[in-house]
Amino acid sequence: MTLRQTTKQRSAGYRYFIAGMLAFAYILNALDRQIVAVLGRHISNDLHLTKTEFGLLGGTAFAVFYTVCGVPVAWMSERRNRAHVIALACAVWSVFTALCGMTKDVVQIALCRMGVGLGEAGGSPPSYSLISDYFPPSERATALAIYSLGYPLGSMLGVFLGGRIADTLGWRAAFYILGAPGVVVALLLFLTVEDPRRSGRTRRSDDTYRESQPSLRLSIMSCLSNRTMLVTGLTSGLSAFVLYAILIWNPQFLELAKGMSGTDVANIYSAVLGIAGVAGIIAGGWLADRLGRSDQRWFAWLPAIASLLAIPFWIVMLHSSTWQVTMACLAVTLVLLHVYLAPCLALVQNTAAPVLRAVSGAVLLLMLNLVGLGLGPVYVGRIADAMDSTYGHNALAVSYYALIPVMVLAAGAYIFASFTIDRNPRAVSLSPTQ
Repeated sequence: MTLRQTTKQRSAGYRYFIAGMLAFAYILNALDRQIVAVLGRHISNDLHLTKTEFGLLGGTAFAVFYTVCGVPVAWMSERRNRAHVIALACAVWSVFTALCGMTKDVVQIALCRMGVGLGEAGGSPPSYSLISDYFPPSERATALAIYSLGYPLGSMLGVFLGGRIADTLGWRAAFYILGAPGVVVALLLFLTVEDPRRSGRTRRSDDTYRESQPSLRLSIMSCLSNRTMLVTGLTSGLSAFVLYAILIWNPQFLELAKGMSGTDVANIYSAVLGIAGVAGIIAGGWLADRLGRSDQRWFAWLPAIASLLAIPFWIVMLHSSTWQVTMACLAVTLVLLHVYLAPCLALVQNTAAPVLRAVSGAVLLLMLNLVGLGLGPVYVGRIADAMDSTYGHNALAVSYYALIPVMVLAAGAYIFASFTIDRNPRAVSLSPTQ
């Protein structure tokens, strides 16, 4: 490690610059992932999709490639320069997002969404690993929360910009315009983000690492043998099930069930989504870092409490007759539903061996997204299709009630997970000195 690298690693300013740059890339990641949601009505009308088909397009088509490719890409990134892997991934998902605008049928756009998933598989797991090398355990939940802000901010921009561009220039133009900036950001990542020397590994001249890194099979088996990591992945998947279902369907729900215009959704809902997501993620990370110093089980207790608190606001939102009450209750619900993310990410990174941090993050995302993104949107869409003949425009509102049992199940799963944290000998101390 050079003196320059050592100084930068220890510099708080550079550490937070790294977190900020990766968060900026994650903004584009989330924007490209969520743009389908706000364009759903346009795409469905043009390509004649049922709600179940759109749920498969918006969630499953992306999630399958994102999760399946995530683990091997993360394993490869542990042997290569992680910053370069992230930069390449950013370029790939951005190009495939732009290509979505050229599609003519549901098969073509599904294939392009799979390409977006392939690119995004190389985004978050190496980013988690990089951040964990730059920040000590006592600051990781906050640092990972900063990175995770990219998701609500990107979702906000996707809804706002995607809706406006679609109304003015058409949904295809939205894909072209919002996909292009990622190529520029990829170049910035390549030039400005350094990969520090990693614990237990020696960098060679070709920028790869010696064979201290276990094989892919052993890496996966090690992650799955970590009980805390396994349970955290499954429980966070239940939270993601609810959150992704809401994020994919909210634009159409607000237009069909609540009578909001597309312009109001782009302007008002996008702001609520961004502000609420940022508040929930920051609160989750900040509280986890502080409460977790005395008892690590708070990393599970916090999401459990937040999941239960969200239920009454969700019910009032579904029954509200004005958009003002709808937005107020939806904002509180979104704050609470985002709380789980930073504690779960930090818990997995804290219990993973340094050489397995990227793979551990990928395994977490595999479980989280297969359960959450792969099933949540389809679950709501399938119920809405079944209720369509009876409830019409209110079918989505009826299907939203089916998310309440999942919120209760998630809270119970987090309580169960807290017992595995207490008993796991690999859980690290969160004292500031480590």
